[in-house]
Amino acid sequence: MSPAPAAVPDFAAAAAFVWHPDPDRLVPIAQVNRVGVDLLVGVDRSRDTLITNTVQFAKGLPANNALLWGARGMGKSSLVKAVHGAVHEDHPTLKIVEVQREDLPSIGRCLNLLRDAEERFILFCDDLSFGHDDAHYKSLKAVLDGGIEGRPDNVVLYATSNRRHLMPRDMIENERSTAISPSEAVEEKVSLSDRFGLWLGFHPCDQDEYLAMIRGYCDAYGVTIDDDTLWAEAIEWQATRGSRSGRVAWQYFTDLAGRRGVTLA
Repeated sequence: MSPAPAAVPDFAAAAAFVWHPDPDRLVPIAQVNRVGVDLLVGVDRSRDTLITNTVQFAKGLPANNALLWGARGMGKSSLVKAVHGAVHEDHPTLKIVEVQREDLPSIGRCLNLLRDAEERFILFCDDLSFGHDDAHYKSLKAVLDGGIEGRPDNVVLYATSNRRHLMPRDMIENERSTAISPSEAVEEKVSLSDRFGLWLGFHPCDQDEYLAMIRGYCDAYGVTIDDDTLWAEAIEWQATRGSRSGRVAWQYFTDLAGRRGVTLA
């Protein structure tokens, strides 16, 4: 009566896959939506640290799980995808598998498909966070610590989050005020982030970094614009958005490229 075991996919078919449960399957992605690692400005230290860790992992050496946390729109998920693309060029057996937060309860079945493969896999969970009465974090603990069976040696987890401890502060405070043993209740949830060996923080960019991002995009895609016009338009753009980040810089550049008739393929 139970469903047949999921078929092991052809991992040579693509460099990236997306995990879908019910039925369990790894769907190959022909082309990953990413930018080159050289286009990511203002995150040099995080970039170099993550590249080093990823190269170690791709070579079969010890490597840490990584949590990229901090300000929204500052390139956390872009960095993961860009680093994978850069390292994959020299290590084609390095694959990336994206897992949605709501699919974490099925993650053990995904690991079973990856465990015996010759390839090495970055398990990527974007925008990871947990709210009140959310028990998905317990599934993630199994990935990070591995339980009795252990996390496969050919799998490492990279996650991004706007929160350093993966849950809102009011949730932590609520645990402290309502639990029978407040310290134990908080520790159970906060300790999740401690299971990541690498913590890479992302902070809001200043105006110079914001403009440097846009200038880098212009140079990379061949969009010609003088500095005075670029600065005036870009500053007005971020003022209307009420924020300044890598995402806002890309959105302005997309508008600029469209007005100049330049494709971004």
